[in-house]
Amino acid sequence: MNKKRTARPAGEKMLLEVTSLPTAAGHEDAVIVYVENWAARRAGRVALERDRCGNIILARKDFKKARAGGPPLYITAHLDHPAFIVHSSPRCGTVELEFRGGVHDAYFKGARIEIFDPELKSSFGARITGLDAAAKPFKTVKARLSRPGAASRIKAGCIGRWKFPAAAVRGALAYTHGCDDTACVAAALLAFDKISREKKLAHVAVLLTRAEEIGFVGAIGAARGGTVPKNARLICLECSRSFPHDSPIGAGPIVRVGDRMSVFTPELTNTVSALAAEHQKKNPVFKFQRKLMPGGVCEASAFSVYGLRSTCVCLPLGNYHNMKDPDAVLASGKKGRVGQEYISISDFRGLVELLGAIARGMNAGGRSMRGRMEGIWAQHGHLLREKK
Repeated sequence: MNKKRTARPAGEKMLLEVTSLPTAAGHEDAVIVYVENWAARRAGRVALERDRCGNIILARKDFKKARAGGPPLYITAHLDHPAFIVHSSPRCGTVELEFRGGVHDAYFKGARIEIFDPELKSSFGARITGLDAAAKPFKTVKARLSRPGAASRIKAGCIGRWKFPAAAVRGALAYTHGCDDTACVAAALLAFDKISREKKLAHVAVLLTRAEEIGFVGAIGAARGGTVPKNARLICLECSRSFPHDSPIGAGPIVRVGDRMSVFTPELTNTVSALAAEHQKKNPVFKFQRKLMPGGVCEASAFSVYGLRSTCVCLPLGNYHNMKDPDAVLASGKKGRVGQEYISISDFRGLVELLGAIARGMNAGGRSMRGRMEGIWAQHGHLLREKK
């Protein structure tokens, strides 16, 4: 007797859909279209805007009114992932591409990639035959098409990426072309779908930025151009390299206190940590971690440079930037192997859950560390005052 297939939960379905979309810094069109379609289905309550850099803002239609009444809260994620961009039309079955993102040189030699046509409807296999790691502003590669006849379908500006099997959930993990950071885009949409139904949370919005992988370009543009008001608070979502003994996959989403560049806004980070701990107390099965995560730099550092209050919540990530065993590869000098990025399904669900708790608890009285300190002073300050 044939067993019936169990329908995949909506959250997992969205996770696999979004992380399967080809995307690159400056070429995030496929993910943008997905988000636009998502917003269009919720047009009665959700408005979508773009700033001058093409960053996307999702908010309730009464967001501007709510924002005028107090500091808004932005949940942010970036739309791109390290990938290739075609320089010019192929010649004699060979195509030249630049690589936008951070991947060590050892991973390029002989690696298989796929290159999409301009409409992103078909992809064509190729194998890397050469690397110019010193090229500026990005590394360039040459790749040989598996089917030379495909050359007529490939133009300058087409996206290429590592060639992997289709995204799938295997056991407790989701394996995809790139979790960083489209998994967090999916988490933001899932969380905001519920948040946007609550009128009292009209001050909460989602900001989806472009070109993060080449230096936070979209975030810088949003900060410099006034997309984000100066009194805003930003919860930046990221997928950050997991270290098994310190930030294990499956132990919950991580309240990230800092990265390789900086420590994030302390009061905001502490408030998020307190809300996570409070949520865990009410829901014992909920798990979270609090870590520095020095394996990279995230947009919270970029926003803080421009004087904005920002912190990060991240998903522990396997095969960061599609690199298998990067430390061993760098130490040995041997050829590296690319692989699908992967995250824990339970961590992903936990992130969605935590974002709801943050949105609902952020403005509650006494949540901030300053509020707690003032409460302590009000209760015990008289003990230190001089007697008359």
